[in-house]
Amino acid sequence: MKHRLKTTEGKAFYAKRKTTVEPVFGIIKEVMGFRRFLLRGLDAVRGEWRLVCLAFNLKRLCALRA
Repeated sequence: MKHRLKTTEGKAFYAKRKTTVEPVFGIIKEVMGFRRFLLRGLDAVRGEWRLVCLAFNLKRLCALRA
């Protein structure tokens, strides 16, 4: 492991671990109020999740633009 962290590839790989997606799920749950799926079936849930992600991304784009 020490050898891997000394290489440039190893440093780049482990630098990616600093980013996390957990705050995104927290924002979706707390701020946007999305706690459960309303539809049944895998395809319906996938569609609903895509809408939630789209709403989050649009909200984020508007916040970054301002």
